[in-house]
Amino acid sequence: MARAPKRRSQKERSAETSARLMNATIDLLHDRGITRATTPEIARTAGVSRGALTHHFPTRETIITESIANMLHLVNEDMRRFGREFAENGGSSDEIVDYLWKVMSDRLFYVTMEYLPEARHNDEFRTQLVPVVREFHEGLDAIWTELAARTGVDPEHTRNVMNATMCCIRGMIAQTILRKDPEYYDGLLRFWKEQVRQQFPNYGGAAAKTRQKKVAV
Repeated sequence: MARAPKRRSQKERSAETSARLMNATIDLLHDRGITRATTPEIARTAGVSRGALTHHFPTRETIITESIANMLHLVNEDMRRFGREFAENGGSSDEIVDYLWKVMSDRLFYVTMEYLPEARHNDEFRTQLVPVVREFHEGLDAIWTELAARTGVDPEHTRNVMNATMCCIRGMIAQTILRKDPEYYDGLLRFWKEQVRQQFPNYGGAAAKTRQKKVAV
């Protein structure tokens, strides 16, 4: 006889409902904007009752904050994975710029543009978001610190390069809302990679030689 499927525990069902609600919140923030991400709409999109929503997240601010925190936590996990692989494989500064462009343009920055104006005017919301965003930047810092250690470049200078890169990428992605022009952004990224490369002059040549040796073997 076939075994009956194992029944999920209350804790598992609760975690699944929370995940559905948070995913629905991020989808609405990205697709329709923060003003349309109301609790009734979040519940409808997640396929749960409003009572279930308020059981898990008592206020609209809470579910939005927790959803953003969960999104950034997942980004940070991937960032740590990238950092480990970067440390093990001897990646280049070009790879970091490409990685950050991919991460930021994959919904992350568009969602960020929705909650930043709210955080500017809502003290409670801003207070809840500060530690969440700080964790995200700590993940970024770990990647660039690894590059600084490997190249002998001052860590503070490296962090300045990191922050300038993030500002550049944010501005470029913000522009994509009104300008759909892949060649334009590719050109800007090539230009910026060259600027970053110049900040690690001893590393670029070594990395290229290493890659050439691997190909030769």
